[in-house]
Amino acid sequence: MAEAAAAAHKLTIGVPKESVQGELRVALTPDGVKKYAGAGHKVLIEKGAGKGASISDEAFEAVGATIGTGKSVWSESDLILSIHKPNETDLAAMKKDAAIVAFLQPMINLDLVKDLQKHKVTAFSMDAIPRTTRAQYMDALSSQATIAGYKAVLLAAAELPKFFPLLTTAAGNIPPAKVLVIGAGVAGLMAIGTAKRLGAVVEAYDARAVVKEQVESLGGRFVEIDTGADLAGAGGYAKEATEDILAKQQAGLAARAARTDVIISTAAVPGRKAPLLVPASTVEQMQPGSVIVDLAASETGGNCELSEPGKTVVKHGVTIIGATNLPSTVPVHGSLMYSKNLQNLLALLIDENGQLKIDMSDEIVAGTIITRDGELLHEGTKQRMGDTPAKGA
Repeated sequence: MAEAAAAAHKLTIGVPKESVQGELRVALTPDGVKKYAGAGHKVLIEKGAGKGASISDEAFEAVGATIGTGKSVWSESDLILSIHKPNETDLAAMKKDAAIVAFLQPMINLDLVKDLQKHKVTAFSMDAIPRTTRAQYMDALSSQATIAGYKAVLLAAAELPKFFPLLTTAAGNIPPAKVLVIGAGVAGLMAIGTAKRLGAVVEAYDARAVVKEQVESLGGRFVEIDTGADLAGAGGYAKEATEDILAKQQAGLAARAARTDVIISTAAVPGRKAPLLVPASTVEQMQPGSVIVDLAASETGGNCELSEPGKTVVKHGVTIIGATNLPSTVPVHGSLMYSKNLQNLLALLIDENGQLKIDMSDEIVAGTIITRDGELLHEGTKQRMGDTPAKGA
């Protein structure tokens, strides 16, 4: 009888409705629910969790989910799957020894990390997944950045009082828009490709010379600014620039901004404030009607000095969009992509018996886990908290 009861379900996997204002995505889509329910897990979905992504409660129930309240999801689940970080109330409601997988941004949200330790939550952060070939199918940062880069160009095109493509009309020829993309990571490369498809003339700058070939393969012109250093860092990310290098970057970009119609800025350094590459003085030099979409806009700043997170403002005749959550504006595919990334990660975290396993010899698991049993395990966050000195210190 005991064996039969154990076979009834293995883990209880909970999916809460996202509480961040304006968030329309859901962490697990019906294909994922079907997979885990079919494997004997209980999948508990908060009522209305999929509404913003056009997924009804009935659609979840049809593939084996149980619809519950937010309280039941947090208090009954062995494993919580979420997009955004939990709040203190959520953490306090979690079962003992429960785990959570979400975008936690531990190197920025240090108070959250302390709360995770206090409540002894086993926490995995989707933004901590290593940038390796093996981990690429779990890389939710990249999948969601793809959406952000695409949507940033569409927003810019909607705001720009000009056409993007070269047109021959009854009134004569209309020249194409000029677009400058700052940062050639996943979002930046998607922005380059999207702007080119809309007919713009595109150039891009990145502090890492290694991305030049990728920029050019998409039809963009790679901007070279002599800063005396290549800022390519670990995992494909850029390293933080010194004040001298930053000043050279600002000067080089300012010259181009004056003749640019649109700037899409995507530059970021993990766990650090985004580099200020478009100061107010640069905005002043831009032509009236120009548009800046700052994908790095946040409470700690952005790539543009005049960005306001979550707002669209006009400064010196330039429209500045402080984009903070563009993946949520494409919630159907945003949810689908995130759900697939999660499922690929969970293949490493759930064993053949349907129980949570944590294999610290696996580089992906070791790199993604943040806390367990009250202990902080993530090395980057330890350095941010001062638990261990940074390399070279």
